[in-house]
Amino acid sequence: MTDHPHNPKLDAHPGSNTEKDPADWVSGDEPMTGAQASYLTTLSEEAKQAPPPEDLTKADASKRIDELKGALGR
Repeated sequence: MTDHPHNPKLDAHPGSNTEKDPADWVSGDEPMTGAQASYLTTLSEEAKQAPPPEDLTKADASKRIDELKGALGR
């Protein structure tokens, strides 16, 4: 799929958001959000792992969340 700013059905960052306005698209390089950090911290505690570093990007946080959910069987 090709990125196209005039076609809202084509997302420049597939899976990163559901925004239809290209100005609202987000990048995985942005810092993780508070909600993401909170969920990741909770999963880390449940998996008995060290808390996540605060400087994770959204993409890295999502990857780590998926890894922890897999480890916890979710």
